[in-house]
Amino acid sequence: MMRACVIEFKGNWDDHLPLMEFAYNNSFHASIGMAPYEALYGRKCRSPICWDIEGLRQLEGPELVQETVDKIQIVKQCLRAAQDRQKSYVDQHRREMEYDVGEKFF
Repeated sequence: MMRACVIEFKGNWDDHLPLMEFAYNNSFHASIGMAPYEALYGRKCRSPICWDIEGLRQLEGPELVQETVDKIQIVKQCLRAAQDRQKSYVDQHRREMEYDVGEKFF
């Protein structure tokens, strides 16, 4: 994402860092199964595009706590699955290395 912005905005790409951060935090991440903002705050981010939508459900008190706990469990499960998937990929390409006493290696 940053590479695309650097190419697009050329010399003043750093002026757009807040927008890049917003886009990154609100983009779906396969490893956690949701956007980082949603994982952190327990709800989707309401961008200016969404501000005029009527009838959005408001969570309060214990309902908000329970939904946050549920989201945390989902994130943990998704991260565990992503770690297992990444480990199995690495293990497919791993070679067992053996060294003798006194042998030099880097």
